[in-house]
Amino acid sequence: MPDFSLLLVVLTGVSGLIWLVDSLLFRRARMDRAVQNEVKQPRDPVIIEYSRSLFPVLLIVLLFRSFLFEPFKIPSGSMIPTLLVGDFIVVNKFAYGLKLPVVNTKIVDIGEPRRGDLVVFRYPVDPAVNFIKRLVGLPGDTVTYRDKRLYLNGELVETAPIGLYTTADVKCSTPRSDARLVHETLGDVEHDILIHEGSGSRDGQWVVPEGHYFMMGDNRDRSNDSREWGFVPEENLMGRAVGIWMNYDLNKGCGDFSRIGNGIH
Repeated sequence: MPDFSLLLVVLTGVSGLIWLVDSLLFRRARMDRAVQNEVKQPRDPVIIEYSRSLFPVLLIVLLFRSFLFEPFKIPSGSMIPTLLVGDFIVVNKFAYGLKLPVVNTKIVDIGEPRRGDLVVFRYPVDPAVNFIKRLVGLPGDTVTYRDKRLYLNGELVETAPIGLYTTADVKCSTPRSDARLVHETLGDVEHDILIHEGSGSRDGQWVVPEGHYFMMGDNRDRSNDSREWGFVPEENLMGRAVGIWMNYDLNKGCGDFSRIGNGIH
């Protein structure tokens, strides 16, 4: 699948170049010929008309998507209960600094990732794939996961049980009956997570290196995250998820429109 950012940059560049070259080299001669032939409303070649019409639109989309906000779709249940399959979310692209599209080089420092953020990033194993997880470990942190409990730098992360997570909680999903809903306080962020009693704990301890981050899914026993494949480099961060603008699962033909406009934390 082609990189949409690259495709957008190429289309914007080509349409702009065609328009510019025509304006500088050919348009005046074309207008002069039209006057000589007494043509009142001469038409530009089709490729010039399309380029002139599309370039401003493509440029606005490119700038908005690259530097401000970008939509993403949630394809899996790894972030239940915070995000559901079929959620369409908005990602703040400037939360961690402005980056050039395609090359992803940071050009302006704005903010730093914070513990508890919901972060969209390029999967370290395959950068062509985008993931979303919760940022658990900052550079220098020691992250420990033992018996389904999370420890940061030796301190147990505060949690409080809520109860069972049943099918009544989600219109289009069917979590297992042993899913337990737990409220977790991670730094300044409070959110809910899911624990499946019948699953293994995937215990381990990791020290986060400089320039990297440790990510985990809120559906702790159903998430492919840093416990499996390691740390996320800072350059892979794409932005922070801030809101839901639609929910519809195409595979099930089901949507929960009450989620539209919900913030994410």
